[in-house]
Amino acid sequence: MKFLRLYPLLLLAALFTACEEEHVIVPEDTTSHTRTVLVYMAADNSLTSFALEDLEEMRTGMAEVNEPNACLLVYVDDGRTPRLLELRNRDGEVVETTVRQYEDRNSVGEAETREVFDYAFSNYPADSYGLVYWSHCDAWSPARMASTRWVGQDTGQGTDYMELSELADILSACPHLDFLLFDACFMSSVETAYELRRYTDFYVGSPTENPGPGAPYDVIMPYMFTPGAAAQMAQAYFEVYEGKYNGGIGMSNANWTGGTSICATRCDALEPLAAATTALVNELAGMYPEGLPFSELRQEVLNYDKRRTSDSFYVGYYDFQELMQQLAGDDTTTYPLWKEAFDAAIVYWNTTPKNYSMTAGMFSMEEANGLSHYIPALSNRNLDAYHALQWYQDTGLGLLGW
Repeated sequence: MKFLRLYPLLLLAALFTACEEEHVIVPEDTTSHTRTVLVYMAADNSLTSFALEDLEEMRTGMAEVNEPNACLLVYVDDGRTPRLLELRNRDGEVVETTVRQYEDRNSVGEAETREVFDYAFSNYPADSYGLVYWSHCDAWSPARMASTRWVGQDTGQGTDYMELSELADILSACPHLDFLLFDACFMSSVETAYELRRYTDFYVGSPTENPGPGAPYDVIMPYMFTPGAAAQMAQAYFEVYEGKYNGGIGMSNANWTGGTSICATRCDALEPLAAATTALVNELAGMYPEGLPFSELRQEVLNYDKRRTSDSFYVGYYDFQELMQQLAGDDTTTYPLWKEAFDAAIVYWNTTPKNYSMTAGMFSMEEANGLSHYIPALSNRNLDAYHALQWYQDTGLGLLGW
């Protein structure tokens, strides 16, 4: 899900126009850029009203990018004519070009997404690359109507989802990314970051639902074009909402006072973290010969997912560090080593004292540490999907009855 845009109180109806034939403009040059950033906005859903607002922020932010060979590409499907835009800073003036227009399409389809990614990265070669994925998301979890793990939603022609495995396949054919930012809910999940670790240096997202206004592109845009600046980008993102925070009093999408949380993860540290988790799992297996107290853990560990447990789309995303700490206690020799590996993977993490959930309202972020992890329930429709994840397989969680 994409933030608390998830189900806004005041939804604007999607505006549909007659489909145009695909329109193509050949890029003005094919010289190498310092950096190409693609923002992929799968907004043909309940987030439609936010797409143009974010696009305007991007225009404002590009005015502060002083690198003439920096290129911002924005794919927008907001229920109108899907289109690919190019934004550049030309001597202080932001020049916007419509590069392509598409017929009405499923923007979370694998073929459709691959087409846009291939075109963008092939026609705008650069020294380095960044990607922002903008939509409803639900980390690794199954889509509600299918046994898939989804990271995007399109409701233009029925309801369709992008599978996590499909996104991984698409990224495997793209240039390596400096950063991958999910402007979406619940995506700071260790399982999801681990699934995509090979395709990007830095993985940025929120463990919980984030504000309706989403990423403050006018502020973070310059960092998107600075190599290795994922931590600074995440910090700038956070500081915008920290400056408005007052515990949610008087909150609206135009004046978001309900806080946020954001985490930037170093992907080359995720495999060492998986190895440290494996070592800790092996030690814990001896401590819990009859299996883990999952019900207890679900009560004691911070759960970022405040949706109702009776709802079909509830998953449960629990704080990873607190989970391991609760299990290990003071009786393990490997937990301190695990904690070192965890700390090495986090390059930036911050949260306001409380975050806002569409279901539960304001809730405490005490004990939050930035990355979530799943805790299964006794009867759980998600287990098949979870067991297929690389994180599950590489860390030996099956030893603990996961």
